[in-house]
Amino acid sequence: MATLGLLGAALVGCGTGAAEAPAPKAKAAVVDSPSPRPGKTAPSKAAPGPRPARVPAAPPTMAPGPGGLTPVYTHRAKSTEKVVALTFDADMTADQGPRAARGEHFDNPELIATLRRLGVDATVFMTGRWAEEYPDQAKSIGGDPRFEIANHSYSHYAFSSPCYGLPTVPRPDMASDVQRAFDAFRDAGAVNVVPYFRFPGGCYDDAALRALAPAGVTAVQWDVVSGDAFAEDADAVADQVLDGVKPGSLVVMHCTRSAAPVTDRAIRRIVPELRARGYRFVKVSELMSR
Repeated sequence: MATLGLLGAALVGCGTGAAEAPAPKAKAAVVDSPSPRPGKTAPSKAAPGPRPARVPAAPPTMAPGPGGLTPVYTHRAKSTEKVVALTFDADMTADQGPRAARGEHFDNPELIATLRRLGVDATVFMTGRWAEEYPDQAKSIGGDPRFEIANHSYSHYAFSSPCYGLPTVPRPDMASDVQRAFDAFRDAGAVNVVPYFRFPGGCYDDAALRALAPAGVTAVQWDVVSGDAFAEDADAVADQVLDGVKPGSLVVMHCTRSAAPVTDRAIRRIVPELRARGYRFVKVSELMSR
């Protein structure tokens, strides 16, 4: 069973304040143009009627780096448009089931309700284990057009070492760990699932980028750390986000009640203040496509 210290280390890696090193930069990330959007299907001349619905565009991805390395995206560099992507890691490690059974809450339905009430588009980076523990919530989030579910691994174990004390996924198992998470989303009935992946702890190296290549994902990091993990002061979290956001930013936060208890309150301040500055909230797929 994972200890509370291990969860703390995991969440430090995913987004605390001063204790966290900046998100590492990929040595071989290559930015590619987003996938072209399909055009509208022409109505049939033989059977006049309502215009068919537009075929949804595939989520934009990045081309592999040199040698086929998985590409890494951090934010919309040099953007002048006031858009920001709020992302929320739904963390749960593979061996934390007994803690959930004893009543520990790794979910945060109040946060999701607040995002809906405020009309905020967002991306949830979910572990497969979280989706298995909370399948109804995974289905609800993944069926809401305001949200998209991205992959945060199945186990929330590290993909390079050292990484804040996390156990490490064996290199031959890395791609299958990611696929196992996608399978868990599908089994829960989630629909809005995108081919993006966030490394647990934000830790990776070229060996991990190479091992993930068969998964066909774009790794997504961040440029603004919220510091919400284990925080007790919602205003301090809000201040850190508000001070860090710039046009094209990508913010990392958490959707885990037991380990990030003030995120919901922080969001209630962050959203109106950023809107007052002229910002619009977008999902990662939209940020990447701009």
